[in-house]
Amino acid sequence: MRRHKAMWMLAVAAMIACACVAYAQEKDAAKGAALQIEGSTTVGPIVDAFAEVFMKDHPNVKVTVKATGSGDGAAALIDGRCDIASMSRFMKPEEFAKAVEKKVLPCCTTIAMDGVCVIVHPSNPVSALTIEQVRDIYLGKITNWKEVGGQDAKIVCISRDTSSGTFEVFEEKVMQKQKMGEGVETVNSNPQAHARVNSTANAIAYVGLGFLDDKVKAVKVENVMPSKATVVNGEYPIARPLFLFTNGFPKPGSTTYAFVTFYLSEKGQQLIEAKGFVPLTKY
Repeated sequence: MRRHKAMWMLAVAAMIACACVAYAQEKDAAKGAALQIEGSTTVGPIVDAFAEVFMKDHPNVKVTVKATGSGDGAAALIDGRCDIASMSRFMKPEEFAKAVEKKVLPCCTTIAMDGVCVIVHPSNPVSALTIEQVRDIYLGKITNWKEVGGQDAKIVCISRDTSSGTFEVFEEKVMQKQKMGEGVETVNSNPQAHARVNSTANAIAYVGLGFLDDKVKAVKVENVMPSKATVVNGEYPIARPLFLFTNGFPKPGSTTYAFVTFYLSEKGQQLIEAKGFVPLTKY
């Protein structure tokens, strides 16, 4: 009898402890705080959507988002200028080395999947390219659309700048680390790449999956159209995860922890899907 009573009391104590922890976590996440997020223009729309809902749920928390590139996010986290770095690529070894020198421990949370989509103007008749053809276009070996089944027109190449995580993925998976040709124009963000192709009939560029719409045309790569389905099943060849990096794993119950784990919620999944990306959860 005493044993059962002791076990019952322990169970009650455990439940009370759990309730207290949950309350403390919610209280900590809800109290006045500020979160500074910097980094990827690809992850930017997701983080912006998260921030808007998060601040409604936690009115005393101010979330500021700055999207200028994954490299900028990594640098900001290492220098202590942000709480969370949003990145569309993994941190480089040299970035980790700098972080360790400054006693920063980068810890990543994968929040979604994405595809790097090759886009052209909607009027362009070209609907499919191989990775080799895309690479040769950006190397300057293919300079006219007629060489890949299009019209007789000079190709205008648009690329992201080198601080971009999208550039890093494209450089690795498409360019195979080869340097792009001298005539390639660089832009600072996905929206700029999208706008440049939309306004230029003979342009080609690459953007994240969430930036596809009827103002540009995605082409098949290796005969696979970029979509949520082809990214999920592994068919699309230029796919990648999207990350939030923090200095160490955030303390459970903290504001940072609540934000970086928001993607696990049903609302987080809905927001990721609404922005055109691929959630990791399924409700």
